[in-house]
Amino acid sequence: MENAIDVIPEPKHVNYQRSITLDDALSLTKFGKVNYFLIIVAGTILAAVLLETLGISYVIPVARCDLEMTTQEKGVLSAVSFAGIIVSSHLWGFLADTRGRKKVIVPTLFLTFFCSFISSFSTNFWLITVLRFFAGFFISGSSATIYAYVGEFHNRRNGSRAIMGASFVFGIGCLMLPAIAYFVINQEWEFTIPLVGMVYRPWRLFLVVCGMPSLVCGLALLRFPESPKFVFMQGKKDEAIETIQWMHKLNTSGKEAKLQIVSIIDETEAQQTKARRKEAGATKGFVALMKLMWNQTAPLFMTPYLNKTAIVCVLQFGIYLTSNGMYMFFPYIVNRIAEIKMDRTTACNAVRFIPEELAAVNVTEVLECDAQSQKLDISTYEHSFILELMYALGFAVIGLVINAVGKLPILVFVFVSCGVSGILMVYIDVPALVIWLYLILLTCGFCISVVNAATIDLFPTNLRAMAVCISLMCGRAGSVVGANMVGLLLDSNCELTFWISGASLIGCGVLSFFIPNIYKRTITEPRVSVSSR
Repeated sequence: MENAIDVIPEPKHVNYQRSITLDDALSLTKFGKVNYFLIIVAGTILAAVLLETLGISYVIPVARCDLEMTTQEKGVLSAVSFAGIIVSSHLWGFLADTRGRKKVIVPTLFLTFFCSFISSFSTNFWLITVLRFFAGFFISGSSATIYAYVGEFHNRRNGSRAIMGASFVFGIGCLMLPAIAYFVINQEWEFTIPLVGMVYRPWRLFLVVCGMPSLVCGLALLRFPESPKFVFMQGKKDEAIETIQWMHKLNTSGKEAKLQIVSIIDETEAQQTKARRKEAGATKGFVALMKLMWNQTAPLFMTPYLNKTAIVCVLQFGIYLTSNGMYMFFPYIVNRIAEIKMDRTTACNAVRFIPEELAAVNVTEVLECDAQSQKLDISTYEHSFILELMYALGFAVIGLVINAVGKLPILVFVFVSCGVSGILMVYIDVPALVIWLYLILLTCGFCISVVNAATIDLFPTNLRAMAVCISLMCGRAGSVVGANMVGLLLDSNCELTFWISGASLIGCGVLSFFIPNIYKRTITEPRVSVSSR
């Protein structure tokens, strides 16, 4: 038979024909253009999430005059995107597991850009708050589903590595955030739009720029197929084989003969999804949809998945509590440390420090809506750039070693290092060292992708996207709790803020030991003779 696949080394011209597993079939596609393209797009989507959620922290200080925001309203605006993500995570997880990964990712990317674009024309606090909520609502769909989408284009050997590669691209995107903010926001141009009675300033353009990655990624994925594993689990074996053949053709630049896959072996997991597949296709009406969502979600909170779900949810909550919650106050605290210019001071003493000339004055907040109020101090960008550089380099290192050392050592090392740094910030009184400890504390975000990679390994295809969405929903809840916790305690009990953050991370390090199968490392030998590269 011409163009047959040699699954194991055979003498020349001897054909070897048999059914193979989907994992072996994905190995035969080799690792090439399709994989790299997916990794880059996935990383860019993850960066878009950061731009939509944390990019607003650069806007709030300079938009306060245009939007006439109080301090309380600033807090609401900083967390409202996370609220949108939390509210929608369950819905997107259900749709991704029942309707398809791509059918969720592409539309939500376009809708996210639309909300970001329209929000740049907001003339008051409530309008921008509603639009930022919906930006978070829609970006949630692509941010969680992209992990499953990318992972299902790779075999087990390269799945975690591909996700960490996307995280490296995400780190590069994060690295660009302070640079983009500096070059866009710190401009002095402005023009009036008479129809809406609004002055269009650089911070408004920054919101549009933050939405551009979503638009670009949505366009990039338009011609991409659904994940081969998802369509295979939907019973569409021929479509899965066509996608695998398409991947092989692009990865080899058409220089090799077309893959002639006879058949892909049915897995137990595929049989288990057959009933759900039929039920999902016949679902009509709101009540029926809610019932189906419950049936899709309930297994995650029953044996044998309850323990796994609880662990990954708690871990993501603990990570986001610090990585996002503490980040919201990162520019403020670091600038306070830099402003007082003292040789010895802890982070909390810097926060509480009041200059002598203002000590006897009851100062609440002075709004000077001049040209200078439309800019941010250069130190904010410098410290943010260092943090994002640490993330980019860290993700690169993790991506290189994750298969060799396994996920557990990485989780324990990062959790404990960051947790200890947070606690030390309470006592260390060398300003330069305090800032570095703060930077290390915030790098606990490394663990987000590692936990996501572990989550994908723990759950079957029909529950995978839902499991990731539920865990990230808990994580985003941690962001909201963390930001509000810092806002409430920073002035009244600053030391407790860092103690809670540090202790929770150390607790997550201990909990990592209880992730099922976390001790296993990824086998480095390919399962078939065809190289993955």
